[in-house]
This record gives sequence, structure tokens and C-alpha cells, in this order.
Amino acid sequence: MRLDGKIALVTGASKGIGAAIARALAENGARVMLSSRKQEALEKTAASIDGETAVFAAHAGDPEQARACVAATIERFEGLDILVNNAATNPYLGRAVDIDLPRYDKTMEVNLRAPLVWTQEAWQQALQATGGTVVNIASVGGMTHGGPIGIYDVTKAGLIHLTKHLATELGPQVRVNAIAPGLVKTDFARALWQSGGDESSWPWPLKRLGRPEDIADAAVFLASELSSWITGHVLVVDGGGSLGSLGASG
Repeated sequence: MRLDGKIALVTGASKGIGAAIARALAENGARVMLSSRKQEALEKTAASIDGETAVFAAHAGDPEQARACVAATIERFEGLDILVNNAATNPYLGRAVDIDLPRYDKTMEVNLRAPLVWTQEAWQQALQATGGTVVNIASVGGMTHGGPIGIYDVTKAGLIHLTKHLATELGPQVRVNAIAPGLVKTDFARALWQSGGDESSWPWPLKRLGRPEDIADAAVFLASELSSWITGHVLVVDGGGSLGSLGASG
């Protein structure tokens, strides 16, 4: 699963799953551009990674900043091979029917529109000519229904569909796949796991919550040549949680 000579760009890379993916890509030989909104957090994360990295502060939902970040990646590393659309937001917890439109629009902008925009920029500026891979971070919530994060889950369902659709359009030059994490123990998903008690009490076959590294390992696989005949696939990484009745997402 070595990625020597490959150039990667990871959005939402300052912490949590995004930081773990950036670290895993770099440790497997890729040169990695980390992007998120906050420069200081990016620099701190990049400094902790053993590998060649750079940082570019950008709001994932801003098309102009997406264009600039892709261009900066290509300029810094002389190319782009791997795009990981990880950035996401969830400003609302509650019934979908009660959400206000500003928070609905923000969730759609970052979680669904942004992955398309970043993929468009990566395709137009590099991947169309050189080929590569796109990995979208979705959620098992995009495959289920019910619970307090319904609008977030709707965006992830859309991202799963977008992944499959783009795979049909961008092949054979570019493979497009997604990862659907279950409940991962991150600050982002804290509201879903902090009151759940001891991990071993969760009714899943593997009896623990996910760790960012679990998702990072899957991302490295999908970015590597070991998955060279896989596209349009959604890889569920949830400790077996979707086999039961809980179906929590994060």
C-alpha cells in the first residue's frame, strides 16, 4: 500500500479523521497538502506528521478557496494524484422537520456541494490529464434513517450517490470511491458517543467505537494500487455496527 511519488490533498485535515488520513498517506510515502479553515491548527497537525507535508487554510464550502488550494497543491508538489474529501459540518442536532434553512444550507454546502466543487477543481487542474483517485468520506448514516442527525445523514446519502455517479463519468482516468464510517470517537461526533458508557457495552460485533486510524487505513487502501480495479464503491468501516439495530453514524 505504498504511495511513494504520489501527491495528496486532504480537506478537513487539521484534526480527527482528516488528520489521521493525512498522517497515514504521508507515512506511506505520499506528499500531502493539509487543508482546513484554521492555519494554526493545520500547522500543529502537519508538524506532528512524519513525512513531507504543506498546509493551506481554506473554507471547504468556498469554491474560490477550493480552486486556490488545488492550484497551490499542484504548484508546491508539481502535481496531484489523490483527493480526499473529508471536510464536513453538522451545525444541527434534532428532528429534520424542525431545522432552520440557514443551518440546512450550511450543511448542504459543506457536506455535499463542496466535495463536488473540490473534485471538479482537481479534475480540471490535474486529474483529467494525469489520472488519480478521489476518496469521499461519507457515513453509514447515509444508508440508514432515524436519529437526531437526519439532515447530516441526507447529505451523506447524497455524497454516496454522487460518488457512484462520478465514478461512471471520470473513469478510466480517475477512480472515485467512498468510505462510510460508523461511530468514530472524535470531537466531531462527541454528541453521539459521550453518553454511551463503556465501549464494550455497545452492541456491535467488534465491541468498540471506531478510531480515526481505522478510517485512515481504509483511505490508504482506496488511494493505493491495491484497489486499482475498484471504483464507485462504498466501503463500510463500522465495526459491524450496521449489522445490528443501532446503526449510529459519525
